[in-house]
Amino acid sequence: MSEPVVSALAPANDPTFENVWDEIVWRGLVHVSTDQEALRALLGGPPITYYCGFDPTAPSLHLGNLVQLLLLRRLQLAGHRPLGLVGGSTGLIGDPRPSAERTLNTKDTVAEWVGYLRAQVERFLSFEGENAARIVNNLDWTAPLSAIDFLREIGKHYRVGTMLKKDAVAARLNSEAGISYTEFSYQILQGLDYLELYRQYGCVLQTGGSDQWGNLTSGVDLIHYVEHAAVHAIGTPLITNSDGTKFGKSEGNAIWLDAEMCSPYRMYQFWLNTDDADVIQRLKIFTFLTRAEIEEYERLVETEPFRRAAQKRLALEVCTTVHGTDATAKAIAATEALFGQGDLASLDAATLRAALEELPHAQVAPGTPVVQALVETGLVSSLSEGRRAVAQGGVSLDGARVARDDEVVSGSLPGGVSVLRRGKKTLAGVFVA
Repeated sequence: MSEPVVSALAPANDPTFENVWDEIVWRGLVHVSTDQEALRALLGGPPITYYCGFDPTAPSLHLGNLVQLLLLRRLQLAGHRPLGLVGGSTGLIGDPRPSAERTLNTKDTVAEWVGYLRAQVERFLSFEGENAARIVNNLDWTAPLSAIDFLREIGKHYRVGTMLKKDAVAARLNSEAGISYTEFSYQILQGLDYLELYRQYGCVLQTGGSDQWGNLTSGVDLIHYVEHAAVHAIGTPLITNSDGTKFGKSEGNAIWLDAEMCSPYRMYQFWLNTDDADVIQRLKIFTFLTRAEIEEYERLVETEPFRRAAQKRLALEVCTTVHGTDATAKAIAATEALFGQGDLASLDAATLRAALEELPHAQVAPGTPVVQALVETGLVSSLSEGRRAVAQGGVSLDGARVARDDEVVSGSLPGGVSVLRRGKKTLAGVFVA
């Protein structure tokens, strides 16, 4: 279980900004929004209630969701009251993806995932004080609503022509997959959420990714029609790398916030490998470092890029935010030990195994010769190449140079593993079983 963010980091907004709106704009968190002057006045005034929704379409949130979680926290630190919505009803449907229909999960699966996501959202907010957070589930007001009541009370306020113009819907209509009535109706359900939260809690702001802008404005428009009131929405930018690739994806694997789905070591390495061109913007969005601190890291990126000081700080901050100080310290220790700056034997078994799973690795039987393990892990292409590498003094096992090609893999490190190294930087993990 990861540590709560609030107790682990005690984050704070930058006091040099007069208004939290100014800070989130500087951090690049506003891609699209309703009236900006009204929003600045709203966020600079008395406490308001705002919300962001998270659908349980997977058993964990991911780095894209982390943008929203940190924005929720920033606004709470400014004195406003957050509502974290977990979509027990919208998760049964799923918002329209650009390419194809989602696979509908069972009600039991969605209910289970609601619990997982709720626990994750709770870790990023404070539930104490005058602006304490509250977690809500949209199944509470959707489940009792009959289809007739839904159509009469909510559906009548929507115009099909307007719905067809929403980007997500338009993209699907122009694809081979088309769009089902189920996913077409998603924007109405999200609009209903905003209306209910406005009525129950006086909620006047919703945040979400800019790719959800059509769903965000659905609620804004519905409240205008039904309650004759003005409410607001902020769409954060989609985070992409400087080369235009989608952020947070690596060969199809998302960077999940659940430690069982993405180890702290892998999380730490992901941020440590951030490109120089991206690292400053990542510091702005994903950390609570002040403007002055970030500007100093920007200078270091320009003058001493080889030190990778900004990447190390980014990895430290975000991994601590997500997994807590202890897990982050273990990930750093594993990083240093694997690359010759620490004691491999001092690492805990779980962290070491997670680190080795990120490297080329293989499972071998006890007593397997080192040269065979070199082949199994892909560090060499043949036994003869492995013998030559050993003879040249270029192979080490668990930090000690291999002197003879008949040495065997011991699995002597915590958890019954070993670390093979060929040359200075080419590593592999060996699981002995």
